[in-house]
Order: sequence, then structure tokens, then C-alpha cells
Amino acid sequence: MKSILKKILDSKKTKKVVKKKIKKIKKIKKVAKTKKVSKIVKIKKVSKELSKKKILKDLKKKDKVEVKTDPLRIPKNNEQKPEIKKVKKQETEKRLFKVKDYVVYPKHGVGQITETKKINIGGIDVETYVLKFEKDKANGMVPVNKQSHLRPLATINQVNKCVSILKSKPKIKRSMWSRRAQEYEAKISSGKIYDLAEVVRDLNKGDDIMIDQSYSERQLFEKAYERLLTEFQIVLGANLEDAQKKLDKALKRNLEKQAQKIEEKQVIEEPINQELTE
Repeated sequence: MKSILKKILDSKKTKKVVKKKIKKIKKIKKVAKTKKVSKIVKIKKVSKELSKKKILKDLKKKDKVEVKTDPLRIPKNNEQKPEIKKVKKQETEKRLFKVKDYVVYPKHGVGQITETKKINIGGIDVETYVLKFEKDKANGMVPVNKQSHLRPLATINQVNKCVSILKSKPKIKRSMWSRRAQEYEAKISSGKIYDLAEVVRDLNKGDDIMIDQSYSERQLFEKAYERLLTEFQIVLGANLEDAQKKLDKALKRNLEKQAQKIEEKQVIEEPINQELTE
């Protein structure tokens, strides 16, 4: 009997212990649930606050944009000042030409680089070549990033080829003069020495005074002739007279005048030489 009673009592005790443990577990679960709920509530509150802040920021930005776009609104001291833009610089490019170099600018002919200068154009610092054209008595500027428009002087071989072009027969088209004049003008403004030589050859009338030559024709000839002459003079390193003689000889121009000048010089020099010998 005692053993049976003991067993019953032990079973009752174990049941009580189990019940207590179950109660504790339930309490722990409830606490965990409440904690989770509180965390979720906190997260929701934080997200709501952040969304409110974003909305306020967006509204402020819109107000700023409206202030900038509205021209009738008078700006206040508290408002943001406009940003100061930095002065931009020209893209760096190596200089192909030096100071005191002679170059050919297609629109004006041969010029000399006197200096390099920085100029502000539209808020950008631009480095330029300063060119001096002695014939026109004018100065010009060419940006360094557009130096491809400039051309170096011709070589002696190119000058000799020009002389052979001048000696060749002229190639005159049978089209209207207005169209030919445009073609000649385009050749002159191209700045190419061979094109200049072709224009001079085609418009050259030599010493034939009987052939009529219009004013525009003569003007184009003189323009191309002078440009070619200046380049010849600098490349050959000769005087203006010597360069002109070379050109005229190739074109067969003013040969009678040149012969008269040579004869006059000989007549003047002969008595002087006789006096010296005596």
C-alpha cells in the first residue's frame, strides 16, 4: 500500500511540475509576442516619420524651383545665392607655329606671327596667334585650336612646280564668266599655292594689250598674283624685284620693259667703266 501511495503522490507532483512549466512557457511566449508587436509598431512609426521628412524635402525643393522660375517674385536675403561659374579654359593643344614664323591664312594671304595672346570669348579663355599682314597693313587673330586653317610656307620644290604650272598653257573653260569667277575666287580663298598658280596662269594676258580684260577679271588676277609674289619672295629670300622678275619670266610678262631697263643700265654703266679703266 505504501508503495502504491508513493507512486500516486509522485505522479501528482510531476503533474504539478509539468503544469508549472507549461505556464512559464506560455508566459514567455506572450512576452515575446508583445515585444514583437512593440518592435513592429516602432518600425511603422519610424517609416511614417521618414516618409513625412521626404515629403517636406520634396516640397521645399519645389518651392525653390518655383522661386527660380518666377520672374515677378522679389528675392529675399534668406534665399540661396546663384552659383558662381568658374571660367572655362580652351582645350589644350600643342602650338604648331612659333613667334616670327610666316604662315598662310587663306582669306588674307601671307602673314607673320608677332605674338600669342589669351582672350576671353564667351566666358572661355582662348589662346590665339596674333598675325600681321604687311601688305594689307592689318592684324588678325587665329585661335590655337583652329590652327589647322593656317598653312606653312611652301618649299623650294613647290615653288619650282608653281613656275612649271605658270609656264604651261592656260586651261580656260567656255562657261559663263560669273561661274568661272566663283571658281577662281574659291581657288584663291583655299590658300593652296598650286591653285593660286593656276588662277594666275589662266587670267594672265601677258603683254597683249589688244585683248580686253574686265575689271573683275583684272582684280582677281592681281589678288592671286600679289599673294603668289609675296610667298615667292619669302621662300626664295630675294628682293621684291627679283621675285617679280622670276614670276614675269614664267608668265612672259613685261619682257620688253625688262629688256629696256637692262639696256639703260648698260648704257649708264659703260661710260663709268671706261672712266675707271682710264
